[in-house]
Amino acid sequence: MSEQPPEPAEQGALEGPDGHLRCPWGLSAPDYLVYHDQEWGRPGRGDTAIFERLCLEGFQSGLSWLTILRKRENFRAAFAGFEPQAVAAFGDQDVARLMADAGIVRNRSKVNAAITNARAALGLPDGLSALVWKYAAEPGPAPRTLAEVPASTPASKALSAELKRNGFTFTGPVTAYATMQACGIVNDHLAACFCRNRN
Repeated sequence: MSEQPPEPAEQGALEGPDGHLRCPWGLSAPDYLVYHDQEWGRPGRGDTAIFERLCLEGFQSGLSWLTILRKRENFRAAFAGFEPQAVAAFGDQDVARLMADAGIVRNRSKVNAAITNARAALGLPDGLSALVWKYAAEPGPAPRTLAEVPASTPASKALSAELKRNGFTFTGPVTAYATMQACGIVNDHLAACFCRNRN
């Protein structure tokens, strides 16, 4: 009897078009390949960079990340480059403009959350980047398959709770963990992925 192929979550790193082993999700679309190789899991710092990822992860909730990735430049244009001070100044006219912008995800709760979170970020004494990065920990064992990559962790639950205490919304533990992954606060590239030790 032939062996059944592994379930997608059980897959380990797969060979890409250039012969490098990668996390399987990074091979599912050309946009993912570039994002996986050049950005995801690489340490990113600075309030604007962290704010952008936190917002985009919030907008992604319930949708495909590919949808967000393909609209990213539209989001950047619509949200003033995700500069927290600029977004914090958005008013009703900006909300109306954003809700009419077909280039982004037009969800009023998520739009309002981005503005609320920009205002909350400005109130942090040491800034958003410092708050998020304090949840970086010593790396654990590298995941071998997608099944070993968690959706949230105790650290992301603690980060989510601290963000909430500081007035942030749409930043639950899963969104917080996805932000931590995207910014390289945790490295969830699979053990055999060529990007694992490239940071």
